Amino acid sequence: MKIVSVVGARPNFMKIAPFVHEIERYNQERSSSQERIEHILVHTGQHYDDKMSKDFFKALNIPEADINLGVGSGSHAEQVGNTMIAFEKVLLEHKPDWVVVVGDVNATCACSITAKKEHVKVAHIEAGLRSFDLKMPEEINRMVTDRLSDLLLTPCEISSQNLRSEGVSEDRIKFVGNIMIDTLEAQRAKAAALDVYAIVKEQLLFSDQNVSVINFDKYAVMTLHRPSNVDEKSTLSSILDFLCDEVASDMPLLWPIHPRTRKQIDKFDLWGKIHSTPNFVLLNPLGYHDLLRLNMDAQLMFTDSGGLQEECCVLGTPCLTLRWSTERPVTLKEHGGASVLVGDDIEKMRFEYLETMKIPRKPQRPKFWDGNTAMRIVHALLHHS
Repeated sequence: MKIVSVVGARPNFMKIAPFVHEIERYNQERSSSQERIEHILVHTGQHYDDKMSKDFFKALNIPEADINLGVGSGSHAEQVGNTMIAFEKVLLEHKPDWVVVVGDVNATCACSITAKKEHVKVAHIEAGLRSFDLKMPEEINRMVTDRLSDLLLTPCEISSQNLRSEGVSEDRIKFVGNIMIDTLEAQRAKAAALDVYAIVKEQLLFSDQNVSVINFDKYAVMTLHRPSNVDEKSTLSSILDFLCDEVASDMPLLWPIHPRTRKQIDKFDLWGKIHSTPNFVLLNPLGYHDLLRLNMDAQLMFTDSGGLQEECCVLGTPCLTLRWSTERPVTLKEHGGASVLVGDDIEKMRFEYLETMKIPRKPQRPKFWDGNTAMRIVHALLHHS
């Protein structure tokens, strides 16, 4: 069997690592080359700088991509179109039995379309996730990819049910669990060995911030990057005012700033207040292990990231999700998780912040979030008729 798997952006890297390692393990146990899986890893280059790409491959022990398409930045249409043009050449040369795509980035959608046009079977890791918000480009990518995929590898029972509700036949759906948790479990010990203060010192965005006077025994963490939160000055400034005036007055708030958000802060000239708030600790983008280490002991997470909602669920970190919908409802408190949706409503944010601080950490592990998802995925690919 020959498999081409595709990664395009940073969230994909954490999801593909366990799959790559499981194929390696499977092949090591096979004496005959005919029984082994031939695997080709394609990186579309959607995240093209070292911080977003090479550092993650190295940290997660992912082999260097066999093929890098070098697509780079651009509008959604440009990325999808350029990826399709480049990926078609890969398929024509290598003629795989399967194309495996992960997540919901532009590369996921583009490569699934291209594969089906070339009559190659497609498997989608993280199938069936739905936010039901068509304003999110990721939702379009999920829907298109799932409609085309031959094998839909779902992370939770809710996502499997979403597909059934859309009329997907049962033989295409395989509930395998959450592959992100495979990575978390594999990397947990390495992350736990890191020192929070050392991470902060090494990754400070502004060298003039004096963090030696800050007590990091109790802290919150934030990530923020979605257009709905950062592309309008009024929305971004109101969120930052709340965080500066109320959260940072209670405890240190550690914020690794996404390049998109940093660009918007420059554009709107919003550095003054956050830079001058002593407990608001501004950091460069963090590697996987550094951010996982911060999450392990955080009192609270503010985020609009889907992956961090999942991490918080398993780690038990209370999570305020700065979105009005989530494609991962299994992580919400009403389903036993750690996350609450607060959108950009400051009053709701304030209320849930105060309520959440009263609640102890409560780790929650949905079914098959056990570190063995990659093994189930490889088995599903080998036995799918």
